[in-house]
Amino acid sequence: MKNETGKLSSQEANELLILLKTRFEKNMHRHIGLIWDDIHTKLIANPSKLYALNEMEKTGGEPDVIGYNKDINQYIFNDCSKETPLGRRSVCYDREALNSRKMHKPENSAIDMANEMGIELLTEDEYRKLQEIEPFDLKTSSWILTPQDVRRLGGGLFCDRRYDKVFVYHNGADSYYAARGFRGVLKV
Repeated sequence: MKNETGKLSSQEANELLILLKTRFEKNMHRHIGLIWDDIHTKLIANPSKLYALNEMEKTGGEPDVIGYNKDINQYIFNDCSKETPLGRRSVCYDREALNSRKMHKPENSAIDMANEMGIELLTEDEYRKLQEIEPFDLKTSSWILTPQDVRRLGGGLFCDRRYDKVFVYHNGADSYYAARGFRGVLKV
């Protein structure tokens, strides 16, 4: 539960750090050459990022480190659940799309949820890089950050992996499906 400052209690933070460390150690192929103690230090120094990781975890994202930008000393976390996170499915693309629906509105939108959680939707390039690590979204699909020219025309983009290929599709941004959610990226 979010408190007024958007920070975790000491106990919640410790439990999350243990979980993240365990996941990190079980999936070394996702972050070859990175050292957990360095990541741990960055997380402790950024409680709002730790809170965002907890939100990713609570919604089924199974966040893990998948990269590091040494030029700016920044670790990259992505949702690494095999399928799009269960707690973030059945959402349309953004608030504008949600408001445009006359009937059968979903409870939320991908962009609004990501903002509330403190994360961002993956771009197409980020989604493709994640898929180079291991296969994801074999039965589900994930909204990705949609270019403004497509969004202005009412569209939204999503991706999945089928037949050992990553596909990018389009749909009306107001659409939503039980098997479509979104994956997030968090930079720490």
